[in-house]
Amino acid sequence: MATNGKKDHWSAAKYSSAASFVPKLTSTVLSYLDVQRQDRVLDIGCGDGQLTTQIAQAASSGQVLGLDASQSFIATAQEKHTSGNCTYKLQDCTKLAECSEAIDGSWDKVFSNAALHWILRSPETRLDVFRDAYKALTPGGKLIFEMGGKGNVAEIQAGFTAALIHAGLSVDEARAANPWFFPSVDWMTQTLSDVGFEVEKCEYEYRPTKLNPDTDEKTGGLEGWLRLMGAQFLDAVEESKRESVLREVCDVLETVVTREEDGSKWIGYVRLRAVARRK
Repeated sequence: MATNGKKDHWSAAKYSSAASFVPKLTSTVLSYLDVQRQDRVLDIGCGDGQLTTQIAQAASSGQVLGLDASQSFIATAQEKHTSGNCTYKLQDCTKLAECSEAIDGSWDKVFSNAALHWILRSPETRLDVFRDAYKALTPGGKLIFEMGGKGNVAEIQAGFTAALIHAGLSVDEARAANPWFFPSVDWMTQTLSDVGFEVEKCEYEYRPTKLNPDTDEKTGGLEGWLRLMGAQFLDAVEESKRESVLREVCDVLETVVTREEDGSKWIGYVRLRAVARRK
Protein backbone atom coordinates (compact mmCIF):
# COMPACT_ATOMS: atom_id res chain seq x y z
CA MET A 1 0.00 0.00 0.00
CA ALA A 2 3.01 2.31 0.05
CA THR A 3 2.60 5.17 -2.40
CA ASN A 4 4.37 8.24 -3.70
CA GLY A 5 7.85 6.89 -3.04
CA LYS A 6 7.30 6.48 0.70
CA LYS A 7 9.17 3.80 2.61
CA ASP A 8 7.57 0.37 2.33
CA HIS A 9 6.76 -0.63 5.92
CA TRP A 10 4.49 -3.48 4.90
CA SER A 11 4.94 -7.23 5.12
CA ALA A 12 2.43 -10.04 5.31
CA ALA A 13 3.89 -11.20 8.64
CA LYS A 14 3.65 -7.76 10.28
CA TYR A 15 0.16 -7.23 8.92
CA SER A 16 -1.00 -10.60 10.21
CA SER A 17 0.38 -9.88 13.69
CA ALA A 18 -1.01 -6.35 13.93
CA ALA A 19 -4.25 -6.49 11.93
CA SER A 20 -5.20 -9.98 10.82
CA PHE A 21 -8.81 -9.06 11.66
CA VAL A 22 -9.05 -6.70 8.64
CA PRO A 23 -9.55 -9.31 5.86
CA LYS A 24 -11.85 -11.30 8.17
CA LEU A 25 -14.34 -8.45 8.66
CA THR A 26 -15.39 -8.30 5.04
CA SER A 27 -18.71 -10.13 4.88
CA THR A 28 -20.73 -7.00 4.11
CA VAL A 29 -18.51 -5.53 1.40
CA LEU A 30 -18.14 -8.97 -0.21
CA SER A 31 -21.92 -9.33 -0.26
CA TYR A 32 -22.05 -6.01 -2.12
CA LEU A 33 -19.36 -7.23 -4.53
CA ASP A 34 -21.58 -10.25 -5.28
CA VAL A 35 -18.96 -12.07 -7.36
CA GLN A 36 -20.31 -13.99 -10.33
CA ARG A 37 -18.53 -16.92 -11.96
CA GLN A 38 -17.65 -14.99 -15.14
CA ASP A 39 -16.66 -11.70 -13.46
CA ARG A 40 -13.52 -9.77 -14.28
CA VAL A 41 -12.50 -8.04 -11.04
CA LEU A 42 -9.78 -5.43 -10.51
CA ASP A 43 -8.63 -5.27 -6.86
CA ILE A 44 -7.04 -1.91 -5.95
CA GLY A 45 -4.72 -2.08 -2.94
CA CYS A 46 -4.85 -5.87 -2.77
CA GLY A 47 -2.24 -6.25 -0.03
CA ASP A 48 -0.85 -9.77 0.27
CA GLY A 49 -3.66 -11.28 -1.80
CA GLN A 50 -5.61 -13.16 0.87
CA LEU A 51 -8.93 -11.57 -0.03
CA THR A 52 -8.10 -11.34 -3.73
CA THR A 53 -7.67 -15.09 -4.03
CA GLN A 54 -11.05 -15.65 -2.36
CA ILE A 55 -12.63 -13.42 -4.98
CA ALA A 56 -10.81 -15.34 -7.73
CA GLN A 57 -12.16 -18.64 -6.43
CA ALA A 58 -15.70 -17.28 -6.75
CA ALA A 59 -14.96 -15.82 -10.20
CA SER A 60 -13.77 -19.23 -11.35
CA SER A 61 -14.38 -18.57 -15.04
CA GLY A 62 -13.41 -14.93 -14.89
CA GLN A 63 -10.20 -13.04 -14.20
CA VAL A 64 -8.89 -11.15 -11.18
CA LEU A 65 -5.98 -8.69 -11.12
CA GLY A 66 -4.61 -7.38 -7.83
CA LEU A 67 -2.62 -4.14 -7.69
CA ASP A 68 -0.59 -2.84 -4.77
CA ALA A 69 2.32 -0.43 -4.28
CA SER A 70 4.07 -2.58 -1.66
CA GLN A 71 6.82 -4.76 -3.11
CA SER A 72 6.65 -6.98 -0.03
CA PHE A 73 2.90 -7.52 -0.31
CA ILE A 74 3.04 -8.24 -4.04
CA ALA A 75 5.90 -10.69 -3.58
CA THR A 76 3.85 -12.59 -0.98
CA ALA A 77 0.73 -12.52 -3.17
CA GLN A 78 2.64 -13.83 -6.19
CA GLU A 79 4.24 -16.58 -4.12
CA LYS A 80 1.16 -17.75 -2.22
CA HIS A 81 -2.02 -16.62 -3.95
CA THR A 82 -1.47 -16.63 -7.71
CA SER A 83 -3.66 -18.97 -9.77
CA GLY A 84 -4.76 -19.46 -13.36
CA ASN A 85 -7.30 -16.67 -13.09
CA CYS A 86 -5.62 -14.52 -10.43
CA THR A 87 -2.50 -12.41 -11.00
CA TYR A 88 -0.81 -9.49 -9.27
CA LYS A 89 1.15 -6.45 -10.31
CA LEU A 90 3.24 -3.91 -8.43
CA GLN A 91 1.50 -0.58 -9.03
CA ASP A 92 1.23 2.79 -7.31
CA CYS A 93 -2.56 2.96 -7.11
CA THR A 94 -2.53 6.77 -7.06
CA LYS A 95 -1.39 6.44 -10.69
CA LEU A 96 -3.68 3.78 -12.09
CA ALA A 97 -3.54 5.37 -15.55
CA GLU A 98 0.03 4.06 -15.84
CA CYS A 99 -1.30 0.47 -15.76
CA SER A 100 -2.70 -0.06 -19.26
CA GLU A 101 -4.09 -3.51 -18.50
CA ALA A 102 -6.17 -2.03 -15.67
CA ILE A 103 -7.51 1.10 -17.34
CA ASP A 104 -8.89 -0.55 -20.45
CA GLY A 105 -12.66 -0.56 -19.86
CA SER A 106 -12.80 -4.36 -19.59
CA TRP A 107 -13.51 -4.91 -15.88
CA ASP A 108 -16.95 -5.84 -14.60
CA LYS A 109 -16.07 -4.72 -11.09
CA VAL A 110 -13.41 -2.62 -9.42
CA PHE A 111 -12.97 -3.57 -5.77
CA SER A 112 -11.02 -2.22 -2.82
CA ASN A 113 -10.94 -3.13 0.87
CA ALA A 114 -9.15 -1.18 3.61
CA ALA A 115 -6.83 0.52 1.13
CA LEU A 116 -8.42 3.67 -0.27
CA HIS A 117 -7.83 5.68 2.91
CA TRP A 118 -4.10 5.28 2.13
CA ILE A 119 -4.41 5.68 -1.63
CA LEU A 120 -6.54 8.85 -1.40
CA ARG A 121 -4.27 10.59 1.11
CA SER A 122 -2.93 13.15 -1.36
CA PRO A 123 -5.52 15.72 -2.50
CA GLU A 124 -3.61 16.11 -5.77
CA THR A 125 -4.34 12.56 -6.97
CA ARG A 126 -7.64 11.90 -5.20
CA LEU A 127 -9.98 12.55 -8.12
CA ASP A 128 -7.67 10.78 -10.57
CA VAL A 129 -8.11 7.51 -8.67
CA PHE A 130 -11.88 7.62 -9.14
CA ARG A 131 -11.65 8.81 -12.74
CA ASP A 132 -9.31 5.92 -13.52
CA ALA A 133 -11.58 3.43 -11.73
CA TYR A 134 -14.42 4.70 -13.92
CA LYS A 135 -12.31 4.18 -17.06
CA ALA A 136 -11.39 0.67 -15.94
CA LEU A 137 -15.02 -0.47 -15.88
CA THR A 138 -17.24 -1.73 -18.63
CA PRO A 139 -20.45 0.31 -19.15
CA GLY A 140 -22.71 -0.71 -16.26
CA GLY A 141 -19.75 -2.04 -14.29
CA LYS A 142 -19.48 -1.29 -10.59
CA LEU A 143 -16.98 0.16 -8.14
CA ILE A 144 -17.38 -1.48 -4.73
CA PHE A 145 -15.21 -0.60 -1.77
CA GLU A 146 -14.80 -0.33 1.98
CA MET A 147 -12.41 2.11 3.64
CA GLY A 148 -12.04 4.21 6.77
CA GLY A 149 -14.72 6.88 7.09
CA LYS A 150 -14.78 10.21 8.91
CA GLY A 151 -13.89 9.65 12.58
CA ASN A 152 -12.05 6.39 11.96
CA VAL A 153 -9.47 5.68 14.70
CA ALA A 154 -9.91 9.29 15.85
CA GLU A 155 -8.32 8.57 19.23
CA ILE A 156 -5.17 7.34 17.51
CA GLN A 157 -4.98 10.30 15.15
CA ALA A 158 -5.29 12.69 18.10
CA GLY A 159 -2.73 10.78 20.17
CA PHE A 160 -0.12 10.77 17.42
CA THR A 161 -0.72 14.43 16.53
CA ALA A 162 -0.23 15.54 20.14
CA ALA A 163 2.85 13.37 20.61
CA LEU A 164 4.48 14.78 17.47
CA ILE A 165 3.82 18.33 18.66
CA HIS A 166 5.43 17.45 22.00
CA ALA A 167 8.40 16.08 20.04
CA GLY A 168 8.94 19.49 18.41
CA LEU A 169 6.79 19.52 15.27
CA SER A 170 4.39 22.35 14.50
CA VAL A 171 0.66 21.60 14.39
CA ASP A 172 0.73 21.75 10.61
CA GLU A 173 3.73 19.41 10.41
CA ALA A 174 2.06 16.94 12.77
CA ARG A 175 -1.14 16.99 10.75
CA ALA A 176 0.80 16.53 7.51
CA ALA A 177 2.33 13.33 8.94
CA ASN A 178 -1.12 11.71 9.05
CA PRO A 179 -1.02 8.97 6.37
CA TRP A 180 -4.79 8.62 5.99
CA PHE A 181 -7.80 10.29 4.41
CA PHE A 182 -11.13 9.43 6.03
CA PRO A 183 -13.98 11.09 4.11
CA SER A 184 -17.61 11.62 5.03
CA VAL A 185 -20.50 9.92 3.28
CA ASP A 186 -21.53 13.28 1.83
CA TRP A 187 -18.05 13.95 0.44
CA MET A 188 -17.81 10.50 -1.09
CA THR A 189 -21.29 10.59 -2.61
CA GLN A 190 -20.66 13.98 -4.19
CA THR A 191 -17.22 13.03 -5.49
CA LEU A 192 -18.37 9.79 -7.07
CA SER A 193 -21.29 11.61 -8.68
CA ASP A 194 -19.01 14.36 -10.00
CA VAL A 195 -16.78 11.75 -11.67
CA GLY A 196 -19.83 10.30 -13.43
CA PHE A 197 -20.81 7.36 -11.27
CA GLU A 198 -24.38 6.58 -10.31
CA VAL A 199 -24.11 6.03 -6.55
CA GLU A 200 -26.25 3.08 -5.52
CA LYS A 201 -25.07 2.91 -1.90
CA CYS A 202 -22.84 4.94 0.39
CA GLU A 203 -22.96 4.25 4.12
CA TYR A 204 -21.17 4.35 7.45
CA GLU A 205 -20.71 1.61 10.01
CA TYR A 206 -19.29 2.34 13.45
CA ARG A 207 -17.43 -0.88 14.20
CA PRO A 208 -15.26 -0.92 17.33
CA THR A 209 -12.65 -3.56 16.61
CA LYS A 210 -10.72 -5.76 19.00
CA LEU A 211 -6.97 -5.66 18.53
CA ASN A 212 -4.91 -8.82 18.29
CA PRO A 213 -3.40 -9.98 21.62
CA ASP A 214 -0.02 -8.48 22.42
CA THR A 215 1.86 -11.76 22.61
CA ASP A 216 4.74 -9.85 21.01
CA GLU A 217 4.36 -6.18 21.90
CA LYS A 218 6.33 -5.00 18.88
CA THR A 219 4.09 -6.75 16.36
CA GLY A 220 0.79 -7.42 18.14
CA GLY A 221 -1.57 -5.54 20.41
CA LEU A 222 -1.83 -1.76 20.51
CA GLU A 223 1.88 -1.15 20.11
CA GLY A 224 2.13 -3.48 17.12
CA TRP A 225 -0.82 -1.77 15.43
CA LEU A 226 0.69 1.68 16.06
CA ARG A 227 4.12 0.66 14.82
CA LEU A 228 2.76 -0.66 11.51
CA MET A 229 -0.26 1.50 10.74
CA GLY A 230 1.27 4.63 12.25
CA ALA A 231 4.73 4.19 10.75
CA GLN A 232 4.48 7.42 8.75
CA PHE A 233 3.71 9.39 11.92
CA LEU A 234 6.89 7.97 13.45
CA ASP A 235 8.90 8.74 10.31
CA ALA A 236 8.08 12.44 10.80
CA VAL A 237 10.61 12.72 13.64
CA GLU A 238 14.27 11.74 13.80
CA GLU A 239 14.93 8.14 14.73
CA SER A 240 16.11 9.00 18.24
CA LYS A 241 12.66 10.35 19.15
CA ARG A 242 10.47 7.63 17.63
CA GLU A 243 10.33 5.29 20.60
CA SER A 244 9.40 8.12 22.98
CA VAL A 245 6.64 9.27 20.61
CA LEU A 246 5.33 5.72 20.40
CA ARG A 247 5.46 5.29 24.17
CA GLU A 248 3.54 8.52 24.72
CA VAL A 249 0.78 7.45 22.34
CA CYS A 250 0.56 4.02 23.99
CA ASP A 251 0.41 5.56 27.46
CA VAL A 252 -2.25 8.11 26.50
CA LEU A 253 -4.43 5.52 24.78
CA GLU A 254 -4.07 2.73 27.36
CA THR A 255 -7.19 3.51 29.37
CA VAL A 256 -9.09 4.84 26.33
CA VAL A 257 -8.95 1.56 24.41
CA THR A 258 -8.86 -0.99 27.26
CA ARG A 259 -12.07 -2.68 28.43
CA GLU A 260 -12.20 -3.06 32.19
CA GLU A 261 -14.00 -6.39 32.18
CA ASP A 262 -11.24 -8.37 30.51
CA GLY A 263 -8.35 -6.06 29.61
CA SER A 264 -8.95 -6.42 25.87
CA LYS A 265 -8.10 -3.45 23.65
CA TRP A 266 -10.54 -2.01 21.09
CA ILE A 267 -10.13 0.87 18.67
CA GLY A 268 -12.85 2.98 17.09
CA TYR A 269 -13.07 1.83 13.51
CA VAL A 270 -15.56 3.69 11.31
CA ARG A 271 -16.08 2.05 7.95
CA LEU A 272 -17.36 3.73 4.81
CA ARG A 273 -18.76 1.46 2.11
CA ALA A 274 -19.98 2.39 -1.33
CA VAL A 275 -21.36 0.84 -4.50
CA ALA A 276 -21.23 3.01 -7.61
CA ARG A 277 -22.12 2.12 -11.19
CA ARG A 278 -20.53 3.36 -14.38
CA LYS A 279 -23.28 4.85 -16.53
